[in-house]
Amino acid sequence: MAKKIEVPFNGTKEQEAKLLAALAQLKIDHGGKGLMIAALQKAQDIYGYLPEPVQQIIADELGVSLAEVYGVATFYAQFSLYPKGQYKIGVCLGTACYVKGAGDVYKKVCETLGIEGGQCTDDLRFSLDATRCIGCCGLAPVMTVNDDVYGKVTADQVEGILAKYRA
Repeated sequence: MAKKIEVPFNGTKEQEAKLLAALAQLKIDHGGKGLMIAALQKAQDIYGYLPEPVQQIIADELGVSLAEVYGVATFYAQFSLYPKGQYKIGVCLGTACYVKGAGDVYKKVCETLGIEGGQCTDDLRFSLDATRCIGCCGLAPVMTVNDDVYGKVTADQVEGILAKYRA
């Protein structure tokens, strides 16, 4: 199993001020109801992800527990607790891709980068997410790196594909 990468949080005072202003405006616009998802979306727009210190700000401002914020942030796939890398890798784990070996491709990416799904390498170069059908079933299994699509990928090809983005 890959070790968990801890990326230090480097939020700025400007980002925090922007978040606090956005949360105050949400409270006005929504009358204090149903703010959690909107607050998380604003925070992720500002920071790019939702580290614990940002979740704590949201909890404090909305008068809820950190556990409640974390629960919502981890329930919805649109939210990320980790930053995204310069190169965003997606491995399709939809039915066609999975049947044709995408699980092995995904495992090899994790092993090669030393991260798990949803995480980012400590140099912020690569991040990995499992995706669902991206509409390339005829090319299964499919792996993407940003906008580049790789079809009929095998686990043996992963290191060569990633090497293109390390240069």
